[in-house]
Amino acid sequence: MTSNLLGRALGSISPHALQRAETSRLLSSLQAAPSIRFDGSEEAASTEAQHDEDKEYELGGIWAHKAGVNCLAIDRFEGRYMLSGGAESSIILWDLESAENSHNRCNYKPSAKASKASSAHKFGITHLSFYPFDSLAFLSTSYDHTLKIYATETLTLSASFDLNSVVYSHALSPIADHLLVACATQHPAIRLVDLRSGASAHSLAGHQGVVLSVAWSPRDEYILASGGSDGAVKLWDIRRSAGSLGVLDMDDSVGVGGEDGRGKNARTRNHGKAHIGACNGVVWTEDGKNLVTAGHDERVRVWDVGVGANALSHFGPIIKNTHLSTLLPLLAPRHISGSQLMLYPNEKEILMFDLFEGTLLKRLRAPGVAVAQASGSAGQRNIRNRVTSLSWRTGDVEMYSAHSDGLIRAWKPRTKEEIQVEKDEAEHVDGDEDESRKRKRQALDDVFRDLTRQKITFT
Repeated sequence: MTSNLLGRALGSISPHALQRAETSRLLSSLQAAPSIRFDGSEEAASTEAQHDEDKEYELGGIWAHKAGVNCLAIDRFEGRYMLSGGAESSIILWDLESAENSHNRCNYKPSAKASKASSAHKFGITHLSFYPFDSLAFLSTSYDHTLKIYATETLTLSASFDLNSVVYSHALSPIADHLLVACATQHPAIRLVDLRSGASAHSLAGHQGVVLSVAWSPRDEYILASGGSDGAVKLWDIRRSAGSLGVLDMDDSVGVGGEDGRGKNARTRNHGKAHIGACNGVVWTEDGKNLVTAGHDERVRVWDVGVGANALSHFGPIIKNTHLSTLLPLLAPRHISGSQLMLYPNEKEILMFDLFEGTLLKRLRAPGVAVAQASGSAGQRNIRNRVTSLSWRTGDVEMYSAHSDGLIRAWKPRTKEEIQVEKDEAEHVDGDEDESRKRKRQALDDVFRDLTRQKITFT
């Protein structure tokens, strides 16, 4: 850092190069921040219990959603508000700029909470997303077959749509004016809900099984990508009524352009599979030129959407993906990372890859127990702890992860120097506490000696 600042002062490096070097350094030092905690319990932890915070944090004394956290969403404008959806059907709004600092801990309390009520979801939340043009509203889907729209500040219900089947995920285009919400449901057809008319506009039929993930193109407002349990990843133009534009084939690294760019030996786009097994994650890159998909064959694949070709990025055998719920890789903002980085929720750890090279850059291990206890409508049960969702905070090098043990964990850059300073401060606090205990013990010893020195006579 010092050498970069000196180089900038001398004019040997540009401001852009300095920014990229600094953000790259921050990304490489991204680590878990156990001092940041999200407490969604009904009652705040007592002051006395906070002295044993590390133990309490891991054993479930502090949790965001007691039955587990299914999904997260952070507003894209200010990066201030975060939504979390629980397995017990509650939705909590967190203000990331209103933490309570005590005992060297940063504790977040819910700003608002939508729990079980006549208008709330009845079962676990599957997906949350802020309205793409204004963070004052957000959308939620649930296992109770509904898509709901809420006002962010008050968590009051604005609209509800019953789709008559489990909704695994939804998507609203960040650039379009049509306000169509694409819903991936248990039904083989993708449902399109028009927020203007309040009706289900039409369906996109083509998958041979459950649709698990949908995503609108950030480049073309009418292009939609979907992944399903049949292993197919399809591209749709919603203006067409004749079905999908085509499918992505994992065996095709040439695409529609063919070997010579004019269609030589090009495959047909009507058949093919992107994954051997269900595809439960579909994400576009910022420029809309590439698509990233994750499947139950424990593979993450990158596609050149322009020609429909497999980019052949290989991420090794460490990828894990076995759950039917939507699992979305997180792509770090390009202006921060320089090269395109992917963060993948890999069971109990988060893997950082170079998206196009497939190089593993870092393994972020989530602290905690492998098997956690969760309380829900069915009572107390043991669940395997895993990372369920990732979300990036706009305007900062900061990430948050949702876990099935009920916790929301923060990930921030922490250099070796900062870690050493934290250890020194903790040792200083411990030393002060030891001195206080010694003084109290000495006072008790003095009282005891004074009592024993007195002569006591019995008559």
